[in-house]
Amino acid sequence: MTNVKIVEVGARDGLQNEKTPLSVDDKLALITGLMAANLVYIEVGSCVSPKWVPQMAGSTKVFSKLPKQSKTQLSLLTPNLRGLQDALAVGCKDVAVFTAATDSFTQHNINCTIDESLARFADIIALAKDHDVRVRGYVSCMVDCPYEGAVSPSQVAHVARRLYDLGCDEISLGETIGTATPNRVKLAWQACLDELDKHVLAGHFHNTYGMAIANVYASLEQGIRIFDSSVSGLGGCPYAKGASGNVATEDLHYLLTGMGFQTGIDIDQLMKVSQMISKKLNRDNGSLFTKARLAQCTSA
Repeated sequence: MTNVKIVEVGARDGLQNEKTPLSVDDKLALITGLMAANLVYIEVGSCVSPKWVPQMAGSTKVFSKLPKQSKTQLSLLTPNLRGLQDALAVGCKDVAVFTAATDSFTQHNINCTIDESLARFADIIALAKDHDVRVRGYVSCMVDCPYEGAVSPSQVAHVARRLYDLGCDEISLGETIGTATPNRVKLAWQACLDELDKHVLAGHFHNTYGMAIANVYASLEQGIRIFDSSVSGLGGCPYAKGASGNVATEDLHYLLTGMGFQTGIDIDQLMKVSQMISKKLNRDNGSLFTKARLAQCTSA
């Protein structure tokens, strides 16, 4: 059986737009619970001003308090040099930067063009490499943009390639607003695979129209073996009205194990974390797998 790498983004991408404030202790409980479920790659938070993203306040404090295990890679999103410096100060060895495949989205999201964002990242990546820090690059709008509509696969590939040439070790393509269908996802991958090796590419799918799992399946058929997901399907996009959460980690695990892939996840522990964070946020659990399993247990 083949391993598939799962990058758990619930503590960052999943929480960043939630209205219910969480304390440092709440976030620690979430992430240590994910670690206990054998999630190996976990995005802890974002080194961004809490003025802009209040839920990400205290991300470096959370990082500094987490147990450091050799098998677990904990990362922080670092949108600028100050963010990277803050991450370095707490010993973070994995960071991420983010842009998009359209200028309209980058303007709304980080107040600059794609070219300006990449110019900014050049200094961040160079400093990260000086400190032997691994860098991940995110590209939003791999299929559709909420402002420009359909995005050309060649444009997605172009931005992904530029991030790689700057020094990013891994590129995660985000289907940000959840409107894509598998045929369109395949076209995006085909363009990117003409430019980059499949081992540096990751898929990040949202479930607005219920297509996230179908799009993961299409990606697997293209040879992609790295996927982002969020416990309990947490997430959304403030710049994409109506966009729902990320594909749930539990649902992704169910698909992958059913297809013969290995994830290493302790699903019973993950379900406990999923229920805990859903209750803490006073929201419905976004994982169909968890809801079905709980219903089975109740009716048994």
